[in-house]
Parts: sequence; C-alpha cells; structure tokens
Amino acid sequence: MQFLLLIYTDAELLSALPAEEYDRLMRGCLTHADELRASGVLLGSQQLEPAERARTLRVRGGEALVIDGPFAETKEMLAGFNLIEAPSLAEAVRIAHEFPWARFGSIEVRPVHDMDAERARVGAGGGAASPAGGREER
Repeated sequence: MQFLLLIYTDAELLSALPAEEYDRLMRGCLTHADELRASGVLLGSQQLEPAERARTLRVRGGEALVIDGPFAETKEMLAGFNLIEAPSLAEAVRIAHEFPWARFGSIEVRPVHDMDAERARVGAGGGAASPAGGREER
C-alpha cells in the first residue's frame, strides 16, 4: 500500500536552527531517504520551494481566482513530501517518525487512493499506469 508523507514545517522553528545543525539534519535525511529508496520503500520525494513562491487557484461560479501563496491560516506550510510503500498505516507512521522534520512542524501520513480501481469504478478505462505501482496523483 502506498502512503504520502506530507511534510509541514514552521519557518520560525527552522530559521532558529544554526545553519550547521540544519545541514546535519538534511544530510541525515537524504542519507536515510537513499537507504529507503534502495530498499524499495521510498518511491519518490521532493522538497518544495517556499510557500511565498506558490500560487493558489480557485474556481467558483466559473470565475478563476489566482492568489499569491498558499491559502492557509497556519504557521506550518507544506515543505515537501515522500511517497512510500508500506504494509500498513502503523508502519507508514513509524517510517515518518524516522525523519527529523516533525520536530519543526508535522508530518501527515495519508494513504494514496488506488486510481486504477477508481478508473475501473467510473469506467474511465485505459489510463497509463505510473511507475509508482499503477497509481496516479489526484
């Protein structure tokens, strides 16, 4: 089963870290990610640019509105993600706990919906399966 680890960080907490400490944490995180990828657990991961570089699109009543940044009223912003393969939600949470970023925000662990099953359910037929286990982003 696939899980998406959504990594949210608080910029104030991260900026309070000395640069050497941040670099040490990031090195450890990347080394751990490489190990998980080599073992087939980590299917993909990316760090996102700062939220200030984002745009949020909303369409209501046929009108599109694009605003700067994320549409959120929180100190924690989405900073990155890891797509993993794990046998259970409990194991996915355990894997998430191995990364340091929950100390500076939170890590949401969310099961990935099986889009091949959704295609079959709605009769959408032959979509191209992704390399990550036949599932696509929603």
